[in-house]
Amino acid sequence: MSSWDGKSKGTLLGYKIFVFCIKKLGIKTAYLVLFFVATYYFLFLKESNRCVFYYFHNRLGYPYFKAKAHVFKNYFTFGQTLIDKTAISAGMLNRFTYECEGVEILHDLLEKKKGGVLISAHIGNFEIAEYFFEEIDLDCQINLVTTDQERHVIKEYLESVGKKSTIKFVIVKEDMSHIYRINEVLANNELICFTGDRYFEGVKSMKEIFLGKEANFPAGPFLLASRLRVPVAFVYVMKEDNMHYHLSTELAESKHRDAQALLHSYVKSLERKLEQYPLQWFNYFDFWDDLKK
Repeated sequence: MSSWDGKSKGTLLGYKIFVFCIKKLGIKTAYLVLFFVATYYFLFLKESNRCVFYYFHNRLGYPYFKAKAHVFKNYFTFGQTLIDKTAISAGMLNRFTYECEGVEILHDLLEKKKGGVLISAHIGNFEIAEYFFEEIDLDCQINLVTTDQERHVIKEYLESVGKKSTIKFVIVKEDMSHIYRINEVLANNELICFTGDRYFEGVKSMKEIFLGKEANFPAGPFLLASRLRVPVAFVYVMKEDNMHYHLSTELAESKHRDAQALLHSYVKSLERKLEQYPLQWFNYFDFWDDLKK
């Protein structure tokens, strides 16, 4: 069974180079530098190349050469989202524009103060959602569940050159102590936000047909959300052209204590997003557990 190891690629030196380019030369110049980085990834990262090619060729049905070209485009797009995240972390949110679709759903959940579950994915640029949430959630009721396996030195560096987010985080711990924190958040009638498309080895998973083939998803978010009598919504932050972002929210359709139905609803929502934004799938491992076969 294939799973994600919790670590993203990227070095402190790489982030420092991009911050320098962004501040001294501009964001679009940093995009030009990115061309060489994406070329390196395309030429030398054979394992992730296979995974991304499989996504385009086998799951989306792209012809061979189109799928190959989209592997490079995927790396380039992913790099752009990292540059955008770095720029926004460094206090340059005003350089970007964004629109919110379904924002009234978030406002309604926040105003009722009865709690709720948000589920997103590693597509688009969800890591910058916290900066948009800050403008929507003035009472700091949104809590993001995240892993603590990103490199601390990179986080500390980004905070040193920019603005530290006021959004609250729940850090996933190996001893499962984060479960108590999640329960506290929900007991306080606040919103808890998960990503539902990466699981770790040894963690309970659920299966669902995704893009025509069965895949594994982390069971936790769907089991928890289905057992609570609170609204569940799917949220995405997708990159558009010209440094513009699209934040969308949609209510989930599911029955109480039916985690499989909730996962099915989530997968269908995810498929619709990838139909619109096929280049913005950023899971660089054997998601469908099919390549070893």
